[in-house]
Amino acid sequence: MKKIFSFSYDAAAVVTAVAIIAGMVGMSTPSAAQAAFGFAEKAVKSAEKVSATPFSAILDDISGTDTIEAERTVFTDNPLSSLTKTPEDILQLIKAAEANAKNDIEDGKIEERKYTAINTSTLIGNIAVRNNTDTQQNINLLKYYETDPDIKITDKAQPSVLIFHTHTTECYEILDRSWYAQDYITRSNSSDRNMIRVGMEIKEQLEKAGYCVIHDTEIHDTKYTGAYAHSRKSVEKYLDEYPSIQVVLDIHRDAIEQSGGVRIKPTAEILGKKAAQLMIITGCEEGKVTDFPDWEQNLTFALRLQSICEEKFPGLMRPVYFCQRKYNMDLSHNNLLVEVGSCANTLEEAAYAGRLLGNSLATLLDRSIEGNKNEKTD
Repeated sequence: MKKIFSFSYDAAAVVTAVAIIAGMVGMSTPSAAQAAFGFAEKAVKSAEKVSATPFSAILDDISGTDTIEAERTVFTDNPLSSLTKTPEDILQLIKAAEANAKNDIEDGKIEERKYTAINTSTLIGNIAVRNNTDTQQNINLLKYYETDPDIKITDKAQPSVLIFHTHTTECYEILDRSWYAQDYITRSNSSDRNMIRVGMEIKEQLEKAGYCVIHDTEIHDTKYTGAYAHSRKSVEKYLDEYPSIQVVLDIHRDAIEQSGGVRIKPTAEILGKKAAQLMIITGCEEGKVTDFPDWEQNLTFALRLQSICEEKFPGLMRPVYFCQRKYNMDLSHNNLLVEVGSCANTLEEAAYAGRLLGNSLATLLDRSIEGNKNEKTD
């Protein structure tokens, strides 16, 4: 794994920790590595101020563990705790599903999994990137990580964010259990349980922060083939009608199934509550992907959004997926596709993740506005 770090640490602690890490690399016994881990942790713990990547995460990776975890304390007076409240309509769906669950027949297993930085190609600050491109393997991601996104909001009363759903009918489990039923349908036209419902949560958080949001609720995948061409027309229409739009998000959910029919639900505990993990997809122009000249603007925005999500809600994000894709991301700057969990996650977990994403995006936009003000006064 290529690691690019952006830290603010006490110099003595850094020197000590780096020396210990170097020693670990050459060690051959697990017991010796474990001992070094303990010394390194003590060396940096008191000196951590602004940690883009905790040293425990780095050491876990070097010593060969397959997860990156960090102990976190949740305080009851946390101002973000209101985000954990389950909406009443979702509670009613859960209640109805529980009443009918006695007739459900198990068809396959569901396995929870927390995706981390392990097995990704690059670690930059507090975020991981899975670089699946052909021609951009040596790209200087740190440059994009340190660059401010091209966001210019001058009037919050004007639409600044567009949310849409190319695969609108993608939906979720209602009950949180370790298996899925034979009659479970992974698609729904009902906006109270498909991607529209998740988009509503994102929109609500942005509106609470004072931003005007366009939420396209049209079903674009009545026919799955051609869904991106169908949604493209809607995005073009909105961008033409509202030139003030600065951010465009295509909100999906993933589908991860292993051999034997085991379905994976990407999950993280945030503020003491389970949330569906998010994965940002951003593309580049290479190979069969053409006419995508401004893909670097999207990459810059993807890294900043990922960083803020992880800053506010550590563990929420799967690694950024940087790949040879375009979808409809070529239509504007700051245009991304976001996977919210998978078909094995519950609607409650996905809606919660939507609130966390909306809250994080609002923070990003607030900082962009403040940064633009500072530029004008300099």
